[in-house]
Amino acid sequence: MNIAVVGSGYVGLVSGTCFSEMGNHVTCVDIDPVKIEKLNKGIIPIFEPGLEAMVLKNVKKRNLEFTTSLSEAIANAKVVFIAVGTPMGDDGSADLQYVLAVAKSIGETMTKELVVVDKSTVPIGTADKVKATIQGQLDKRGLAINFHVVSNPEFLKEGAAIDDFMKPDRVVIGAESDYAFDVMKQLYSPFFRTHDRFITMDIRSAEMTKYAANAMLATKISFMNEIANICERVGADANQVRIGIGSDKRIGYSFIYPGAGYGGSCFPKDVKALKKIAEEHGYKANLITSVEDVNDAQKLVIAQKIVNRFGEDLSGLTFGLWGLAFKPGTDDMREAPAIYVVKELVKRGAKVKAYDPKAIEEAQEFYLKGVDGITYYESKYEVLKDADALILLTEWKEFRSPDFDEIKQQLKSAIVFDGRNQYNAFNLESKGFEYIQIGK
Repeated sequence: MNIAVVGSGYVGLVSGTCFSEMGNHVTCVDIDPVKIEKLNKGIIPIFEPGLEAMVLKNVKKRNLEFTTSLSEAIANAKVVFIAVGTPMGDDGSADLQYVLAVAKSIGETMTKELVVVDKSTVPIGTADKVKATIQGQLDKRGLAINFHVVSNPEFLKEGAAIDDFMKPDRVVIGAESDYAFDVMKQLYSPFFRTHDRFITMDIRSAEMTKYAANAMLATKISFMNEIANICERVGADANQVRIGIGSDKRIGYSFIYPGAGYGGSCFPKDVKALKKIAEEHGYKANLITSVEDVNDAQKLVIAQKIVNRFGEDLSGLTFGLWGLAFKPGTDDMREAPAIYVVKELVKRGAKVKAYDPKAIEEAQEFYLKGVDGITYYESKYEVLKDADALILLTEWKEFRSPDFDEIKQQLKSAIVFDGRNQYNAFNLESKGFEYIQIGK
């Protein structure tokens, strides 16, 4: 099948590449000529395990192309995916200007029947706006061309997006016509053997499904962090509580690890957007609001533990930091706890020596740009030299079983602040460490 994917960011590039892997011909479109030039040279703008190799392979097979021309991309396409950004507005709502700009361009250039798919995470009712925008342009051109708008939310985890796309838990399709459902089923059939994973529904329910899924997962995270904070105050161990409740199949172990809060491109934005959607329809989402409030506070819990240990004034102290990305397997630092912890520590006079396997450039160029008091290193042990403590904020694999003797040798004092409870099982106190974690 010939497919066009508009937007060559995270969702668009992963989706287009995976569709091409199944033998489809995919043209990815982006208005940024520099990005397209880099992609045509084999330079991938994001880090995602397995993505670069898959892109290069399918470009070589001519299953995957990149262009800045939308009209060129949709000329022979049967399906057009809209996968552009929906950044958060000042009021917490999702900004649809890029989605609707693409819809306008589709209406201006389409010449035959198309299935137009909203792949971006968009507010409920966006498909109606996309449909009206395309129809408005066709009316201006005096053309009567059939088109079908579909909602197909993505459920990709950064760091595991290729596996998530190639082996999906479910594919959710919201549409209004049998033709659209049939086309989407043909497109996704190679990705699963059993059709119970292909879930069809009305468009608004599909749009809501994405927000509900992310809000549910964010709720589990904030719930467990709140339990962890209570555990600290009553003398319980949140790590043991997690095991106790996770053994209940109705709850499970996923997303109930105490930590420094959630970040990334999805949970923070989608929780805010869902709260805003509720407000716009006359409903106060108390639970969703609390999920966000707990998470905002949780991002500073480790910083507060450091203040509790060393005092309000951190002048003259240096901290070695392991982890900048919001989670392992990605260079994404959007809403990462590290941003908040670093800024709080340097504000109080501390110095920070940071290491991350993938996110250093993101920190330097965007999220911690201009922040005085932080320096970056290429080795996890190098940041510990003469530091007053180690802070762990991202659970990269290379941090899971480090050389604790080396850590102790490099640090001034054998103190570890564990923002992910990564070392709970190592009994660091018996190794001579002062071990400070979350929920105990």
